[in-house]
Amino acid sequence: MDSLTQIVLGAAVGEAIAGRKMGAKAALWGAVGGTIPDLDVFLTRFYDVFQSALVHRGFSHSLLFALIVSPILAWIFFRLYRKRYDFRTWYLLWGLAIVTHPMLDMFTNYGTQFLWPLPYRITFNSVFVIDPLYTLPFMICLLVALFTKREKRSRFRWNMAGIMWSCAYLVWGVVVKLFILSETPTYFSQSGLKTSNAMVTPMPLTSCYWLLLTEDKQHYYVGYKSLFAEFDPDNIQVIEKNHELLQGIRWKGKDLTVQIRYLTNGYYALRQSNDTLYCYDLRFGTSKELTNGKIETPIMGYGMIVEKGVVQKSFRLQRGEAMKALNFGHYFDKVIGK
Repeated sequence: MDSLTQIVLGAAVGEAIAGRKMGAKAALWGAVGGTIPDLDVFLTRFYDVFQSALVHRGFSHSLLFALIVSPILAWIFFRLYRKRYDFRTWYLLWGLAIVTHPMLDMFTNYGTQFLWPLPYRITFNSVFVIDPLYTLPFMICLLVALFTKREKRSRFRWNMAGIMWSCAYLVWGVVVKLFILSETPTYFSQSGLKTSNAMVTPMPLTSCYWLLLTEDKQHYYVGYKSLFAEFDPDNIQVIEKNHELLQGIRWKGKDLTVQIRYLTNGYYALRQSNDTLYCYDLRFGTSKELTNGKIETPIMGYGMIVEKGVVQKSFRLQRGEAMKALNFGHYFDKVIGK
């Protein structure tokens, strides 16, 4: 999830653990704890773009990381505050603030390597990385709690209301996803398509509008489903896989073909343009609905400069053109089913 959401979650956890004892300091240090796992972004600059994408949400987002770091921080702050608050309180504050960060990230389509060193990324793929419907009510409850005197019972209740909203929203997302996923083959069959390996993921900023992705041997098929409207079988985007293009290149260093497949969970499409090979991660969808059809390229992708069949350089694709063409009015209409 985005940094603001992780700060809110960490602060709410800190408040729940030690708000009565520490006051606003509990939320402050909880917010800090909630951002610590994302410090791995500073390591990504030392890696190739494909490897850096795997480094992020790796070890720092694991249960093992929380178990190692939280007692260290607990001891430091136990001594820093001259034993004013007991060690157990500090341990619970740092431990839960840190571990709830990757637990929340599990619900996004990128997932986390929570069981590191095992190579599996856990993802429920049921909430977009930025979702105001999740964050804003949670943040309002937290702020009301923090502006309430710590002696009042209502402070605890407001904070818990935010945490309960967080949990309920995440469960809601999983339930909605499973329902839409179960109907996805039927939706695409309305267009006469026989596809397999369906994936469903929420569209940006909402859990009310979903992207449906299926495939056959040569193509991916992208459709959309609003909770407030029927599936439109005429609004299906076809994307060529071109997977054979990846087989014809070599790497100067380590062969990253396996990493690309792992990173994209197998949902990748390739396109050659002059000396550049573009690799798109289709799990993040395309720009079509966000720009009213003006731009239809996938949102997330990478580029590789290839000379004489050898990858010389790789880079992350910029989304400036799509950002300029954003049409929120059209997108909102699609969300509400107009």
